[in-house]
Amino acid sequence: MDKPLIICTTVLVETSPQAMPLASACIVSAIKNDAKTAGHFRVVLHSFSKEDDAVTAKKIAEDLLQKELPVCICFSVYVWNRLLLEQVVGYIKQRDAHILCIAGGPEITAHPFSAVFDYCIPGAGEEAVPLLIAHELLSQSKEESLPPYIYAKNESLRPIVHAPACNPEKLVSPWLDGDIDPSVYGGALWELARGCPYKCAYCYESKGEKKIAYFPEERIEKELEYFANKKIPQVFVLDPTYNANKKRALHMLQMIKQKAPGMFFYFEGRAELIDRDLAKAFASIPCALQIGLQSAHVDVLKNVHRTLDKQLFVKNIGYLNKTGAIFGFDLIYGLPGDSLSGFRESIDFAISLYPNNLELFCLSVLPGTALHDTAQSFGLTWMQEPPYSVLHTPTFNAEQISRAEQLAHACNLFYNQGRAVPWFLSVIRPLHIKASVFFADFYAWLVKNGEDPKKLDLCCLSHEKLEYFQLNFVCQKYTEKQLSTLLPVAQDLISMNGALSRTQSDGKEQRVQLHYHPDDVMSPYATDIAFFAKNARRQRCTVRIFMTKNGVDWKTV
Repeated sequence: MDKPLIICTTVLVETSPQAMPLASACIVSAIKNDAKTAGHFRVVLHSFSKEDDAVTAKKIAEDLLQKELPVCICFSVYVWNRLLLEQVVGYIKQRDAHILCIAGGPEITAHPFSAVFDYCIPGAGEEAVPLLIAHELLSQSKEESLPPYIYAKNESLRPIVHAPACNPEKLVSPWLDGDIDPSVYGGALWELARGCPYKCAYCYESKGEKKIAYFPEERIEKELEYFANKKIPQVFVLDPTYNANKKRALHMLQMIKQKAPGMFFYFEGRAELIDRDLAKAFASIPCALQIGLQSAHVDVLKNVHRTLDKQLFVKNIGYLNKTGAIFGFDLIYGLPGDSLSGFRESIDFAISLYPNNLELFCLSVLPGTALHDTAQSFGLTWMQEPPYSVLHTPTFNAEQISRAEQLAHACNLFYNQGRAVPWFLSVIRPLHIKASVFFADFYAWLVKNGEDPKKLDLCCLSHEKLEYFQLNFVCQKYTEKQLSTLLPVAQDLISMNGALSRTQSDGKEQRVQLHYHPDDVMSPYATDIAFFAKNARRQRCTVRIFMTKNGVDWKTV
């Protein structure tokens, strides 16, 4: 006779290496291997994606119940899927009210009270979920009372007690256990540690223990070898402060260099902890480091329990730039005490340090965070349902929040997706305007020309299309400022760097028309456009850009 079926499921924002059902896979592995539940059930992973237009609550429920009725369904619940999954449970209960529905994840950790899910478990689930399943579905555990961190449906509000953190050394790897295949997602999420030594008020970690629990090196090494054998192109490292322990960070980078050469890794780190050794190590492998700046204002950061030593920040980012390491920044608009002008100053400060990307986010007042407890004292008004975005503050009104959002779309289109980092500061310097003003003008220019920047930002635009926007907008700005003599240099910088990046990314040969010789355009002299235009000799030419075994190269035709 077949064993009873348990399904672990979630709805992803998208199907990608950054959005995969790793948490659900961890619960699958836990149920399969926990002494209380091992051997009693068939446990499967079944995920959905919001990218799929056909994904509705009814369709998800039908898919989950299609082949046979499970005895239990475990849901991983996030900001973006809570409302949808609550509807899914409604359809499931209509079909069979006896199916046990258990919810966990960040949204449940923040707010474990539900009229829909049979049980909610805030906190770590690898030990708590098997315990609950054994209690409800296996007779030998029926006599025991449930621990206080398990919340039953329609339970009245009481203090939130989190399930205790799990010892990483006792957890089974869903990768090595075969419960999730990175090839399906084009990459992997790789968990190296849990916990964070910092207490940023807007983060779910703000109420957690101020310590880091590291996964054992033996498991990490085996997972890395598994990824290498699978030949996946990229790995996103789940460790909120990868460089908190310098010795361990350096050791892991060396291990990656040896066991997974050519694979691209994404890390999160703190700029305050960067030094020459770490910068060199990051630059020695294909990787990118994302750094949470959040704001360039010390007084604003203080309100959310963050610190900033600007001088140290600039110094350490300098190490990354000198070694050629790839890095980006995160900024948040709507922080308590911040304003639109302050946010623009943060953008200008961040851009001045040549980040490879600049991600701009609206503040979310997440239930279960320290900020949620103090938000009213700061006068914040925010959405009461996911995604909990700030609507306005005493210093950042609704219209200004909207303008900050416009800056976010413009920056992402022009700078990030437009791959503008190699030339951006050189091109705007003759205009004598700040980056934030340039982005605002670009947004207005797109609207004036019949484009919707918000919709464009959600589309998969080709880089050629974005470069078309860049060239036309820069042409207008230079013409307005009577800088037509400098325009050919700016155009060549944009066109040459754009073609190089496209060849680098997809290996396809490119051809571009230039006003100057490509060797001159790619020389350090071209970073000063006014000097270059005055001293360089014009040489109209067609340039062929192609891949060689040593990388990208070019020749004039």
